[in-house]
Amino acid sequence: MICSVVIPTYNEEAYIQAALDSVRAQSPPWEIIVADGASTDGTCQIASPCANVIQVGRGRARQMNAGAHMAKGELLVFLHADSRLPAGALDHLRRLFNQGSLEAGIFALKFDPTGFWPRVYAACARLPWHRLCFGDRGIFVRRDVFEALGGFPEVPIFEDLQLVRQLHRRKSFHHAKMSVTTAYRRFEKYGHLRQQCHNLRLWLQYNMGTSPEKLAPLYPYENLAKLSAGNDTM
Repeated sequence: MICSVVIPTYNEEAYIQAALDSVRAQSPPWEIIVADGASTDGTCQIASPCANVIQVGRGRARQMNAGAHMAKGELLVFLHADSRLPAGALDHLRRLFNQGSLEAGIFALKFDPTGFWPRVYAACARLPWHRLCFGDRGIFVRRDVFEALGGFPEVPIFEDLQLVRQLHRRKSFHHAKMSVTTAYRRFEKYGHLRQQCHNLRLWLQYNMGTSPEKLAPLYPYENLAKLSAGNDTM
């Protein structure tokens, strides 16, 4: 089974190499598709030797959909640029999908660097509840199922939760015990409690019915409001 790993990027030169290396360490067959949103740093140059780099209008959902459209594999794995697959991850997924009717799932999560707060937040994120299945955990899905659902909804925020909600309704969603490792960078930059409280606020408002377009301007580290107006953003 060919696994197509799709990585959306925008100015990720500090992290992309580690993400790529975590895929290259996996057993073949696999392919890497980097869907770049017009990076102005060295992201594309770093990725080009080992990945199919495509240029897409900015917006993570849009970029991941474009990468999936280019994919050749039967299994799609969506990996954030600041995340790393665990050793043996793709072989583990092949075994899971070859055993039966599994359609999709998500990895567990741990943060780098580790510490008290990173461990607490990662433990909460690992709870087997579809409303906690964020994209930085690494979503995997059969290509035919992804296409049947129309891919990620092209909204400025929470595109991951919207797709997982659809996948979960199909009654074949797996919570893998293996952990993707994701950078703890935004918590370090904005503060452990401040960042988590802001994340919780956005998450609660989303689950209470507030649209992603209305929540986008509240996103703390990217100006996502433009996407709801039809402009390119991330």
